[in-house]
Amino acid sequence: MQVSSLNEVKIYSLSAGRSLPEWLSDRKKRALQKKDVDIRRRIELIQDFEMPTVSTKIKVSRDGQYIMAVGTYKPRVRCFDTYQLSQKFERCLDSEVVTFEILSDDYSKIVFLQCGRFVEFHSQHGHYYKTRIPKFGRDFSYHYPSCDLYFVGASSEVYRLNLEQGRFLNSLQTEASESNVCDINPVHFLFAMGTAEGKVECWDPRTRNRVGLLDCALSSVTADTEIEGLPSISALKFDGALNMAVGTSTGQVLLYDLRSSNPLIVKDHHYGLPIKSVQFQHQLDLIISADSRIIKMWNKDTGKIFTSMEPEHDINDVCLYPNSGMLMTANEAPKMNIYYIPVLGPAPKWCSFLDNLTEELEENPESTVYDDYKFVTRKDLDNLGLAHLIGSSLLRAYMHGFFMDIRLYHKAKMMANPFAYEEYRREKIRQKIEEARAQRVQLKKLPKVNKELALKLIEEEGEDQQFSKKRKNKNLPNLLKDDRFKVMFENPDFQVDEQSEEFRLLNPLVSKISEKRKRKLKILEELEAQGQEEEEELEGRASDAESSESSDDEKGWVEEVRKQRKLLRQEEKLKRQERLKEDQQTLLKPQFFEIKEGEEFRSFQDSAKKQKLMKKPLEERLQLEGKLGVLNVSDTTVGSKQATFKLKKSEQQRKQQEAEKRHRQERKALRRPASHLKSRRGRGLFH
Repeated sequence: MQVSSLNEVKIYSLSAGRSLPEWLSDRKKRALQKKDVDIRRRIELIQDFEMPTVSTKIKVSRDGQYIMAVGTYKPRVRCFDTYQLSQKFERCLDSEVVTFEILSDDYSKIVFLQCGRFVEFHSQHGHYYKTRIPKFGRDFSYHYPSCDLYFVGASSEVYRLNLEQGRFLNSLQTEASESNVCDINPVHFLFAMGTAEGKVECWDPRTRNRVGLLDCALSSVTADTEIEGLPSISALKFDGALNMAVGTSTGQVLLYDLRSSNPLIVKDHHYGLPIKSVQFQHQLDLIISADSRIIKMWNKDTGKIFTSMEPEHDINDVCLYPNSGMLMTANEAPKMNIYYIPVLGPAPKWCSFLDNLTEELEENPESTVYDDYKFVTRKDLDNLGLAHLIGSSLLRAYMHGFFMDIRLYHKAKMMANPFAYEEYRREKIRQKIEEARAQRVQLKKLPKVNKELALKLIEEEGEDQQFSKKRKNKNLPNLLKDDRFKVMFENPDFQVDEQSEEFRLLNPLVSKISEKRKRKLKILEELEAQGQEEEEELEGRASDAESSESSDDEKGWVEEVRKQRKLLRQEEKLKRQERLKEDQQTLLKPQFFEIKEGEEFRSFQDSAKKQKLMKKPLEERLQLEGKLGVLNVSDTTVGSKQATFKLKKSEQQRKQQEAEKRHRQERKALRRPASHLKSRRGRGLFH
């Protein structure tokens, strides 16, 4: 039994493996089963479930007990009884069967449409009646209320054969030149037929009038599809009262609601092959569509692919066993395939053991059929020197390569490459090196500011992570990833000055603390590697050692700080000496100062006095201003203090006042001589 999986949907192929010829004796069959692994692994669900050459159609009776299949060569029909898991009967026919229909619940009433325009009826005992239709037929459907058979084919007419009266009735005249498929709705018995022009015509059997027309060829062409020629209808199937699926000859499947002329979903198989069959799976709301190469299962609401199957041989027909997860196909090969998909439903009651078998396989997965084979490409065959085997029975073509026996592959590889062990050894060494590299700290990119600090934080984080994994502690937050400290690695103003006095005095302490922390981590790791008894003893020793080491560290740190202080004093002394040398070498040049407009220069002593006065405390300045008469402090009747200030005038105001005073004096001087002359004149006139 072969198992495949697509989209996590397991598909069990129950017909995988070799089949034994019928003419072999039981003794030879048992001998082959012991020798051949493929024969021993195969599951023969139904005995001799095959055709001599090709199977074309396969159907299940309504009661689920019988499976009927037609094929060639010679043209025949075989009926398999599921209760007995074997073939019930086989009947040969005069011509190949185009399609057939089981009219009863069991195999007692069957109708065959044959290639030579013949319609053949079979009953329970065998052949019952045979008649002909005017044109070559391609499909037919049975209308249960009126007992009419509707035949479509290479004609514009739809032939009606009434089985109750035993005669042909008036044909239905359509606008199509030819018709390919037809179907009758099981709820309201609407008759639909697909034409070669890509249209679907719907007829009412009661009034024999056309009630609807769908142009599927136009709707099947979308922006993503590429077609050659006019699409014709190749498959048709009703689902309930309102839904209908249509398959075209260019590989598209259209899902319609009968109330609308536009399709709900257009699904493309992307192979450009005619759609052979369309089935509905109601438990999961799936549509099963098949062309000659692939079977696709997809959701009818969303169009999403559920799973798919690609058999080894071309597909002619697909049959879904009712209310189960079993699927059967008729192929261009003698053996008819049986698939079991547990997700779609349970196994039929006549093979309920499949459920237990698949559950055991899922619990204890075993090797598949291909475990004894090796998949190789054409390039691999060229490297092994086996390209001449292409086309022979030793290579089995599959997808882009071939399957070959694993024993032949190992022999050819040993001959072509005798140093394979050395290559294997080098590959193992390379893998070990890659694993060691993966354990290192991966530095993606250091920040532009404080690179050394960032590198130190990354190293400490790696050590803390290793220790926390062993201790099962939570990791501490990282400063590089914390937004609060992000500016410290972006803004140049936060750059650490390693030549500053503070850094040089603190650096010995920080380095000693980091060394002490690393030493402590190393001691803890050694304690964890040993047993509990040794661990207790080492803990005591570690504490003594730690105390002694801590005292040594303190002494070393103090000495380092003193050394740094001494170096700083020496550097400061050297700087002062250099400044003195520069002052001696430089010549003093006269300096010029600009005086503001309106001010007079008195001396440099005034500015010096002002600076000395500003350096004095407030109390002394108040006493000095009190002596000068600028400030007057007196007691009031209430008991509080009263302070009176005289604001100092600026130099400009003082000059302005002096100019006004001189102006007033000049005016007085001018007025005195005028008044003196006036008095003298008055005295002379009277005297």
